[in-house]
Amino acid sequence: MDKIKIRVEAEINPTESEDKVERAVENIFGNIPMHVKTSRKGSLLVAEVEELEALTKFHNLLRREQIRSAARKAFFEGLKGKVISFCLNKQVAYVGHVSFSEEVAESPLGPIKVRIECEDPRELINWLASKIV
Repeated sequence: MDKIKIRVEAEINPTESEDKVERAVENIFGNIPMHVKTSRKGSLLVAEVEELEALTKFHNLLRREQIRSAARKAFFEGLKGKVISFCLNKQVAYVGHVSFSEEVAESPLGPIKVRIECEDPRELINWLASKIV
């Protein structure tokens, strides 16, 4: 896979610890560079990388958790052109697991929003969550 842009965002609510939100993202994506900026609700944790390696931990978690079918469904639902968008439950990520969620109303603390842009998103989906045969 050639060029890839990955953007991960998570709101840091006033009741949350910045360290815990960072840990939730690290539990899914590993040690990726993150920064915090102010947002309308308080703070926003943002990670932007352009390396496929940033998805390796996520790739391995999908296999370990045996949720490739659910992942494929979420990826294809969020596929628009060359962009795959999906949300993950922040609280579940904090304990090292993967759970796909809706953008609003599913988790009181809000989701981890992921946006992946690449030349061939179907190839990426097949790598991240290959079909189970």
